[in-house]
Amino acid sequence: MKFAFSMPHLMRLKASSLSWEANVTGADQTRMAKRADALRYDMISVPEHFIIPTDHVDLSGPHYFHAAAGQGYFAGATERILINSSIAILPLQNPIVTAKALATLDWLSSGRIIATFGAGWLEKEFEILGVDFHQRGAMCEEYLAAIIELWTKESPEFEGKFISFRDVAFEPKPFSKPHLPIWLGGDADPVLKRAARYANGWWPFLTKPEDLPARIDFIKSQPGFTGGPFEVMYGFGTTRVGEGHTVIDDPRVRHGMSAQEIVDRLCWFSELGVTMSSFPMPAVTGVDDYLDYAQWAIEEVGPRVR
Repeated sequence: MKFAFSMPHLMRLKASSLSWEANVTGADQTRMAKRADALRYDMISVPEHFIIPTDHVDLSGPHYFHAAAGQGYFAGATERILINSSIAILPLQNPIVTAKALATLDWLSSGRIIATFGAGWLEKEFEILGVDFHQRGAMCEEYLAAIIELWTKESPEFEGKFISFRDVAFEPKPFSKPHLPIWLGGDADPVLKRAARYANGWWPFLTKPEDLPARIDFIKSQPGFTGGPFEVMYGFGTTRVGEGHTVIDDPRVRHGMSAQEIVDRLCWFSELGVTMSSFPMPAVTGVDDYLDYAQWAIEEVGPRVR
């Protein structure tokens, strides 16, 4: 089992955020990223939304980064930890721009970037940005193929409905070979089929833990699955967040869980096929106490499930 560091105040979901997180600053996050790196956490991930309609703010909160921009900052502030997105909304940007941003980050960081892409779910965000919400699945399919073409071919060319290019040069290529890892976020069958064809990992959001083995088997049974190592990320707070960021009461997950409760749940996750998780947010009220908890968790709890 590997461990992601849960960075406070990357978003303010009603279902999972604690009140003190809203006071965490960029300087605080820089200090926490450096500490997570020193403590040998495996990954920091950056959520993304570009704009939140006011009728979604109560559940979703207003605070999100541009994922690639946040990844670049955290990569520059650290030395070894992997930096992921969770998730980057693939259809909302031109895939050439997305490919360039991520290849730049991976090249500069010597291979520490992961991209978790999703199709998006917030229809009004698509409307505001002028992107057809109902074409987002087809756009994801095409954009993934185009991005991989740019990352891996010396003379890339692509002809599609949404994006086309030929007679072009594209450098730098990603440092990671054949290209930086791609994970897909989401739960629908089309997402899992794309994960089999294009991805090295899956980040479910609405799938219940007990349903994970069947869904992982579904991915690995697809004709395009390469059979290589495949990561599955499932966080403690996942079961507290429902569709549209609604609040779900899961008594099995709460702030202030004991070490044994955390170990038992992580071991269960591992049996279900999860390869990476995180520790639950503790019942603390500030950054220093949170960092003390993060050290306790990775040093005392982590070895019992690694």
